[in-house]
Amino acid sequence: MKSITSKEILNAYKVLDGKELTQEEALLLIQTEQPYLMDLYSLADKTRMKFFKSKIDTCEITNAKSGACSEDCSFCAQSAHHSTKASVFSLKSKEELLKAAKVAKEHGAESFCIVVSGKGYPKANDEFNSIIESIRLIRKETGLELHCSPGILTKETAKMLKDAGAVMINHNLETAPSNFKNICTTHRIEDRINTVKAAKSVGLKVCCGGIIGLGESIVQRVDLAFALKELDVDAIPVNIHQKITGTKLPESNISLTEILNFVAVLRLINPAKGIKIAAGRNTVLADYQGLVFHAGANGMLIGGYLTIPGRDIDKDRKLINSLKC
Repeated sequence: MKSITSKEILNAYKVLDGKELTQEEALLLIQTEQPYLMDLYSLADKTRMKFFKSKIDTCEITNAKSGACSEDCSFCAQSAHHSTKASVFSLKSKEELLKAAKVAKEHGAESFCIVVSGKGYPKANDEFNSIIESIRLIRKETGLELHCSPGILTKETAKMLKDAGAVMINHNLETAPSNFKNICTTHRIEDRINTVKAAKSVGLKVCCGGIIGLGESIVQRVDLAFALKELDVDAIPVNIHQKITGTKLPESNISLTEILNFVAVLRLINPAKGIKIAAGRNTVLADYQGLVFHAGANGMLIGGYLTIPGRDIDKDRKLINSLKC
């Protein structure tokens, strides 16, 4: 591996002038080590501040339908292919989802996402129509920005979500296209990419990111960042893999430096896109949560993470306030 120097760090400042990193440059930067780590994070922070100032966006999700998913994603506690302690229940009622949305608003969330387990909705059915009705109700009663994570969509079902008042869908690539076949065999990365394209074609925003620590290489982390750039997604969630008992994928043991370097390079490749830290924020990052925002992130998922509990909301409020100092 070529050792990075101050020259390469300084060259990357071109991002602030609207120029783009090459994949070769990004690969070098993601492998930054001491004594240049803080130089990399400082550049990523300057880039964040240029586009987002000091504002930290917050989003809360609700597990609207849990478990029994037909897909075999090797990391997922909700897959029917795994034996885990994750809850299994059918789609919640409109009233239950409205109650969860009101709690999210009390927590200070600016958006609320309805997350549904399963492969998705290439065609509308009774369950999908119930989601549509819930979106309309929550939007009317709370005024929150409505997001939805429904799985695979077609242009037809994506438009139905848009017409109901949804602003954004979440549909992650999860990992680099070249690594996807190693974590899932029941559908293809192309199915996910086509869902992103379908959503954007009808005017929905797309929140699309992935999980680091799924056995991917450093090169594949860079490839994921560029794949998201090519799709021109609107927001990028970053999750950090945590082994859940009963799932197939082993523990990743990803280091703090690897996480921060990925976030920083992701910011430099996608300078104007929202980057929010989700699962793993309060466990893997632990005492270093604040640093990830100074390495380029500008948002966080608050509350819980579907099958993993979140952090106390008052602690998150204090963290957000401290980051605005």
